[in-house]
Amino acid sequence: MPAEPGTVRPGGRTARVRAAVLRAAGDVLAEQGFDRLDLADVARRAEVGKTTVYRRWGSVTGLVADLLADMAEQSLPRTETGSVLGDLTANADLVRRTLADPRQGPLFRAVIAAAACDARTARALRRFYDVRVAEWAPCVEQGVARGELPAGTDAAAVVRAVSAPLYYTLLTTGEAPDAAAADRAARAAFAAAAAGVYVTGDPAAGPGPSPA
Repeated sequence: MPAEPGTVRPGGRTARVRAAVLRAAGDVLAEQGFDRLDLADVARRAEVGKTTVYRRWGSVTGLVADLLADMAEQSLPRTETGSVLGDLTANADLVRRTLADPRQGPLFRAVIAAAACDARTARALRRFYDVRVAEWAPCVEQGVARGELPAGTDAAAVVRAVSAPLYYTLLTTGEAPDAAAADRAARAAFAAAAAGVYVTGDPAAGPGPSPA
């Protein structure tokens, strides 16, 4: 079964073409939004032949899917501070800085808006967040093993709980969350997790002991 357009990871000149095209696509999304994304315009900005872009990505949604895959790959790794609260605070601060970035913030708004009405973009966005949540989930799992959180805590749910209020702020106010909002989000997620809000299934089957 052939791969979807833009999902093969080539090297050499082809990799340079891919990088230029994805950069141009991100610029258009950040500047003008999803509805103004056009393959011919992206090719012109990237100084790449239109035929190359159409042959490789096939459609705007194929291009956005590859852009999101690349963004997931390029995202910063998790920070481990030795405590769950410290790790969640680092995660919240990374999300805050991303959403406050003059390019990344508008880009995410454009992609989230597109995902609401385009199934392929929605699938690509879910894959992006699956990758990022999986990157940070071990911080919560390690906290369970250290006894900071109850056994059976759903690590992915805790990570999502950190970023959810930050994205909500961005989408409902148009403003990026500030450092205080990021700190509150981390502390709220930690407090809820410590209280057992995110315990699922059989706590006895969890990776570590419950806190005393």
